[in-house]
Amino acid sequence: MASDPPPALELDGVTRRYGGTTAVDDLSLSVDEGEFFTLVGPSGCGKTTTLRLIAGFEAPTSGTVRFGGRDVAGVPPEDRDAGVVFQSYALFPHMTVAENVAYGLNFVDPPGGVSEAERVAELLELVDLPDAGDRDPDSLSGGQQQRVAMARALAPGPDVLLLDEPMSALDARLREQLRVQVREIQQELGITTVYVTHDQEEALAISDRVAVMRDGAVEQVGRPRDIYRRPASRFVAEFVGDNNVLDGEVRAVADGTATVVVGGEPLSVGLADWDGGAVSVGDRLTVCVRPEALSVGGGPNCLTATVESAEFLGETTRVHLDWTGHELLLRTRDPLTGEVTVGFDPADAHVVARHDHM
Repeated sequence: MASDPPPALELDGVTRRYGGTTAVDDLSLSVDEGEFFTLVGPSGCGKTTTLRLIAGFEAPTSGTVRFGGRDVAGVPPEDRDAGVVFQSYALFPHMTVAENVAYGLNFVDPPGGVSEAERVAELLELVDLPDAGDRDPDSLSGGQQQRVAMARALAPGPDVLLLDEPMSALDARLREQLRVQVREIQQELGITTVYVTHDQEEALAISDRVAVMRDGAVEQVGRPRDIYRRPASRFVAEFVGDNNVLDGEVRAVADGTATVVVGGEPLSVGLADWDGGAVSVGDRLTVCVRPEALSVGGGPNCLTATVESAEFLGETTRVHLDWTGHELLLRTRDPLTGEVTVGFDPADAHVVARHDHM
């Protein structure tokens, strides 16, 4: 019986230290063929170092990086079949757009048996810049430069595409447009892609799977919807999107729900998607409820809170509430003032941690 093919990319126990500082700590990840995989996390969490380890610009202190099951230790970046798009794009100002794209062919022949000119024209068409070949990079907008950098990285036909925060210098609206284009190009080519960003919304919008990183390690890997709806830790719950994170003590457990006392008030919390072990009376739970899960007017869990401030965001208003000394966030279409009653369904409360009672 034939065995399954190895992952397109694999990191096995990879650690990178700089003196006494550990930038990446015993990291193990695998990326499937054709997958769009995103590393997301705050500044300094190790995501760019991880990308540099994959590309070959850094060597692991320990652990193994594999491409298609092959250990690439000692293999230089130009021989790793990986195309890289840097945060700064790194286009050569003294070269035309076409010459920049062709630079990616300095070490290999164009794939598919086509000429260099044909490959450049093919890629400029792919990134929607078919008539820009004779232009200077400085004459292009930031978004156009980003697409030229992507075309250059794709020119040799790499097995893996690595993108290091390629949109961080662009304005929000342009970033939204370009992330759609990047995803479309990736899907059209079917190329395995590792994308680095600090923007949680961007990570959720374009990825097949996401790895949330913290302090050089992975907190959670999963599909965007699962990361958002079922965060595995308090850090993930608070980092990925707005969330209401509450700590309380279990008063009762019955029929797949727990009664948790928070700020002196009992709340009913669903346990259906909790896989962290049995919950007992006296345990302390950390629970999160997304702002959009709170409804004005009450519900199974009815809370009376005071409006502290509100931010109009266009489609919705983000309302900051004070409830028994806890700050809550609520998303609603209607402006709110004064005292309000809100509620949420127990199934919309997700347990992120359990602490055994003493």
